[in-house]
Amino acid sequence: MVGMRDVAKTAGVSLSTVSLVVNNTGYVSDDMRAKVEAAMRQLNYIPNELARNLYRNRTNTIGVIMPTIAHPFFATLTAHLQREFAARDLKTLLCSIADADKGEGEYVDMLQRHMMDGIVMAAHTEHPGGYWTSIHRPIVAFDRTLGEGVPAVRSDHEQGGRLIARQLIDSGARHVVLVGGPRSQFAEATTFPTIRYHLTVERMLADAGIACDYVEAGIVADICAHEATARAIFERYSDVDAIVGSDLVASVALQEALRRGISVPRDLQIIAYDGTFMAETAGMRLTAVRQDFPAVAAALASRMDSQIAADNGTTSAAAAEGGNAVAANGGQSTSEDIISVTLIPGETTR
Repeated sequence: MVGMRDVAKTAGVSLSTVSLVVNNTGYVSDDMRAKVEAAMRQLNYIPNELARNLYRNRTNTIGVIMPTIAHPFFATLTAHLQREFAARDLKTLLCSIADADKGEGEYVDMLQRHMMDGIVMAAHTEHPGGYWTSIHRPIVAFDRTLGEGVPAVRSDHEQGGRLIARQLIDSGARHVVLVGGPRSQFAEATTFPTIRYHLTVERMLADAGIACDYVEAGIVADICAHEATARAIFERYSDVDAIVGSDLVASVALQEALRRGISVPRDLQIIAYDGTFMAETAGMRLTAVRQDFPAVAAALASRMDSQIAADNGTTSAAAAEGGNAVAANGGQSTSEDIISVTLIPGETTR
């Protein structure tokens, strides 16, 4: 097997020079670098990635913890996030908690043992904030608050709520049904920012004198419960004339309305929240609040760059782009990137 010593001998340089070129560390003149790279090509030398990672104390692997990839939102986000990390020469190690029947503990253990460089946490956790800050390794939260010092990225859910409420008010809605997760998540100390769109819609509709009911559809990983809830709305609320829920809920509600002969959008408006591929494939093009998946993924990756750079005591152009990112779980105030959302008109609103 060809090794660095063989490359050094062929190039006529020292072993340390070859090491600097292979690991891209330290200064090497252009002439020396060209000799080493030519020798590597001549000998078909392939650097030992494991050895390089040990040398740099890096694995180039990011753990991504999702509640489930069966849900269209998390499947879409995972695809964009994996693409974003790949552009940074980082591999993605996926943990879909519901699908693998495992919690985040195994991944946190791997992070602490330096088997990965960082974790994007996008699943529900029952650990208190102190648990995450005590890990002292790169962690970035998505759409949840993990505690002081853990940076987070989320969509502007208040903006999403305002867009939905304004559409319903302007179109003359009379009785709106919102579908979401357990109402217990709406507690004052909640770690779920997504509730803000529901609360914003409820407040604006109440101010406009429009009836609004909230229906719980269970946890996000319970796909069957979401589908059953969407169908049950029609039995429970005979006068409903607008339904708001995830792409999944909105799609099932649309199909149930058409099955019952209800005219959409004349007699029933439907608004989806997420804007995944399902908004285009439900039978009619759903009006949807679209979360900006590319921008969310880019923000998560940029935050991760900053966290890793801080963890290694280095700086980089990618880390600098992190804006006001904090040191990895260093006890500073939590910083948050808020990504704008857009209302995409479809065929299911007036």
